[in-house]
Amino acid sequence: MKNTKRTLSMILAILMCTGMLSACSSGEKSDMATNEAAGGGYYHTTTAATVQVNSDAAADYDYAAIGEAAPAEEGVLQHSDANEAKGGMVGAETYPLTNTTSNGGFTYEDYFNTEEYNQIIENGYKSVAANPLSTFSVDVDTASYANVRRMIEYGQNINPDAVRIEEFINYFNYNYPEPTTDDPFSVTTELSDCPWNSEAKLLLVGLKAKDIEVSEREPLNLVFLIDVSGSMFSEDKLPLVQKAFTMLTETLTEDDRISIVTYAGDEKVVLKGTSGEDKDKIIKAINSLEAGGSTYGEAGINRAYELAEKYFIKGGNNRVILATDGDLNVGLSTEEELTELIEEKRESGVFLSVLGFGTGNIKDDRMEALADHGNGNYSYIDSELEAKKVLVEEMCGTLYTVAKDVKIQVEFNPVNVSGYRLIGYENRALADKDFADDTKDAGEIGAGHTVTALYELVMNESGTSIPEAELKYQQNTATGDRSELLTVSLRYKQPDGDKSKLLAVPVTNEVYTEKMPENMTFAAAAAEFGMILRGSEYRGNASCEHILEMLEDYDYRGDDYKTEFVYLVRTMDKRGY
Repeated sequence: MKNTKRTLSMILAILMCTGMLSACSSGEKSDMATNEAAGGGYYHTTTAATVQVNSDAAADYDYAAIGEAAPAEEGVLQHSDANEAKGGMVGAETYPLTNTTSNGGFTYEDYFNTEEYNQIIENGYKSVAANPLSTFSVDVDTASYANVRRMIEYGQNINPDAVRIEEFINYFNYNYPEPTTDDPFSVTTELSDCPWNSEAKLLLVGLKAKDIEVSEREPLNLVFLIDVSGSMFSEDKLPLVQKAFTMLTETLTEDDRISIVTYAGDEKVVLKGTSGEDKDKIIKAINSLEAGGSTYGEAGINRAYELAEKYFIKGGNNRVILATDGDLNVGLSTEEELTELIEEKRESGVFLSVLGFGTGNIKDDRMEALADHGNGNYSYIDSELEAKKVLVEEMCGTLYTVAKDVKIQVEFNPVNVSGYRLIGYENRALADKDFADDTKDAGEIGAGHTVTALYELVMNESGTSIPEAELKYQQNTATGDRSELLTVSLRYKQPDGDKSKLLAVPVTNEVYTEKMPENMTFAAAAAEFGMILRGSEYRGNASCEHILEMLEDYDYRGDDYKTEFVYLVRTMDKRGY
């Protein structure tokens, strides 16, 4: 079966190279200039390929080559569908086209694109008088940035709901100080002028988790839970999963235990509690996997947790790592059903991390929810380089939690601040009363991770009418402390704990600097880029050109990821953003 699929893939590649098909691999980047010169074809994303179809019935496309007549308002689309029983080519089919053009006569459409994202209702400004507290759960997921990077590189339209700005900010590392107390992270605050809104200040709250030396890490009890359903057929899915887990396997020691569970039409145990020293056996098992069938994720999740509990290492890192496109279609499959299942499973002390793969049918909403409710993180893997970043370079941050249920609550002083806006974290918002409620789930911080949050602040020199509340600043605004702008409070639990600890960090006017610090500069650039791509109503004078101007004083050549960010901003600048 595996050889048959490879043969079909080779035939498809030959046909495309010889011009017999217009499809191009989803792993390739569109040559925009060439295609524009060729007459301005439309581009459509399918589950397996991005393909060019006719945008002009009178020209641009040789319909005779595929035996079709050129319709007036329709285009002929050829595509490869990995869900077909034999994995073969589907013949030419006709789909309606909108007759709109941009950038010289081509545009992008998403036929066969079934990607799903939760709707984001962007945070707006809030009055300190009416809402003196801002409460949210930390988030160190990075999937959104990597996923949107894929959209940019493939020349696709950016889905606004795919842009979670806090994940843009937290994709990168920042130079915050290491913790110097018994707390698992340090707290940094910075204040400067908001670069895209001259009427506001910008506040940075940064956390830096303590590092763990790889040589001193606790043993791993990992279950690789791998989706091998038909939707995982393409090169950017199961083959990339195999490369990613092979990289992770190379880092294992004899104290580690690895199990492998797959799921398609049903679940299958491929490996049980194998020592990390037996790398050849683990890698052979990984590379033996083939894609095909439906997607019974529920059964796979249950079996994976069963094995994680069976080989549980007391004091170790017990975790399921789910690799999937999120397209579950058998058993429990909705976001609500899956999160309820995971909330039950997390009580075992086993954490869940999710790695998303692929394009065209990824279910971002389900994967994010699974990780959030499973006390883990969510990453999107679009390349071998990203796999190396997540599973090798940042392995301790990805796999070792140093604090769980981390919550932030900011109380604003109305003597100095009249309004504020939290940038991002929309789907991590908490009710104010949840801050001190240890039964309420929140986010986790991995070893060595940095977490950054940004607020836009509107300052006010006069007093403000404040509702009655048992709060620090709200009792008497006339005689309130004018030196403090706000207090950042944090709660967290130890990875195996049930009771939270409280930290409080007052922020005064003294932290303000006219020249924006380097950490804040890059965090602000990442946030601004996200607002541009989202088309945010709060983006002010933001532009890609403005971002490049902000960063021109800094040399990021020693940081490949920040250098790549600059490249992406330049790319979108050339596209008129």
